[in-house]
Amino acid sequence: MLRSTVRASSLFAALAAAMTLAACSQQTAEPQASGDAATGASPFHTEAPVPDENIHGFAIGELSATALRDGALAFPNDNQVFGVGHTPDEVASVLGDAGLATDALELGLQPLLVKADDRVLLFDTGAGAAFGDAAGHLGESLAAAGVAPTEVTDIFISHAHGDHVGGLVGADGALAFANARIHMSEPEWTFLSGMDADTSKAVMIPGHAAFVAALEPKVATFAPDAEILPVQVKAVAIKGHTPGHSGYLISSGQDSLLYVGDATHHSVISVQKPEWPNGFDGDAETAATSRSALVEQLASNGQRTYNVHGPFPGVGRIQKQDGKTVWVAE
Repeated sequence: MLRSTVRASSLFAALAAAMTLAACSQQTAEPQASGDAATGASPFHTEAPVPDENIHGFAIGELSATALRDGALAFPNDNQVFGVGHTPDEVASVLGDAGLATDALELGLQPLLVKADDRVLLFDTGAGAAFGDAAGHLGESLAAAGVAPTEVTDIFISHAHGDHVGGLVGADGALAFANARIHMSEPEWTFLSGMDADTSKAVMIPGHAAFVAALEPKVATFAPDAEILPVQVKAVAIKGHTPGHSGYLISSGQDSLLYVGDATHHSVISVQKPEWPNGFDGDAETAATSRSALVEQLASNGQRTYNVHGPFPGVGRIQKQDGKTVWVAE
């Protein structure tokens, strides 16, 4: 759990800053949709986006997969989230060497849709209404992909932070995906259902008690590293970020994709400096150790991965290049 009220408050401030930066970036980059999409029961914006900008289809063996843009976040380079205990200059040096802006760190936010036989699988649900205009666009992307919320049969939650579970419940308190079973590790459900007010505020889950009550009838917990759907979906415990943080290995025949959750937040900093503490990790030491081990493993075995916070669409591999460990998008 979050280690103190001070830590919770600092995380809330960082998220607020991210929402402001991302909103400003959107206003600069593109016009905002008009109308009252924020009203009504849905947690999502409802005007359809340009499909080729907000969805990206690809295959996992015989499975059909789609990256669904929910939004984007940006954090100032102030060592509150990335490079905790280091300096902005150290972070800027790594960003600059990768050809990125050095004053802020940008994250994508794209849940993953997979069609598997008679099932429609959704991995995380984006931010819903909790992050304002910076995110909460999953409904638009689902519509562009030709999928209605009622068609989703299974939802796999990596962890209980607002940008991953916010889309589970609508503004009216009802489930956004009424027919879906919600899969979550046992320790993560314990963490989510037992949050106090400071923690739920810090991780951007407003109306916590009602939120948990809405989810509970649909939640199916699993033991860390369990096989959830035979052959197709296996949980992969990636420790430290939250008590039950889970990745998911999605398989079809000889092909597979590892959904890494928040193990690698930033496609440069988290990959090139995995040992650097991250302000959102509940257990910073454990998370840094597991992140470092995962990055090294992925660089060695060539496993295809899905980075929910990477540059859209988030599909690629971690590789060794010129003495560095780097994220290489497909």
